[in-house]
Amino acid sequence: MIELARVSKSYARGAPVLDDISLRIDDGETLAIVGPSGSGKSTLLNIMGLLDRPSSGRVAIDGTDTARMSERQRASLRNRAIGFVFQQHHLLPQCTALENVLMPVLAFRSRTAADDLKRARRLMDAVSIGALSNRLPGELSGGECQRVAVARALINKPPCLLADEPTGSLDRVNAHRLVELLLALREAETMSIIMVTHAMPLARMIGPVMELAGGRVEPAA
Repeated sequence: MIELARVSKSYARGAPVLDDISLRIDDGETLAIVGPSGSGKSTLLNIMGLLDRPSSGRVAIDGTDTARMSERQRASLRNRAIGFVFQQHHLLPQCTALENVLMPVLAFRSRTAADDLKRARRLMDAVSIGALSNRLPGELSGGECQRVAVARALINKPPCLLADEPTGSLDRVNAHRLVELLLALREAETMSIIMVTHAMPLARMIGPVMELAGGRVEPAA
């Protein structure tokens, strides 16, 4: 569960990017956030995912207030509780698809490599790239790279997936397929999904839609 209570975010000498936002996303729920370019959608997602801190307000993950956590504590919670998929896949070009999927597990030395490898291969099969495990990112299409990124985001079994314009670099057909894939994985992995997108048809596929404009969020019309 992610809860934002009266969260605001401002930068030096600028108008608030986020203004007194309160949101709650419970386990297994989905939410899409839309809004014009520059409205602060990515900032909001980064605050939810503990990549950024609000100027004021409270962010709680599973009931734990994160305000007084150190950066190390925040990073540990983020790696355990939240998976990220971005518009750009951010794969390491020198690593194979399988190695990229396994990258987040390096923080968990207590787990066995065999278990992680088994889960990585299962996730790659689930996103239909199992046969591409030994390919480098440069040998994959944009849609295939994004599927690797999805598998990587889920390797640590996060209860929540945050997706920031995950279809922005894909054509319409592949964008639709990726959202369908995320929804299927949500059922299989029992997780929440919060997706930022500029495409209303894709947002409505995810579920309830909130619009961010003028620093505030309201239910989309």
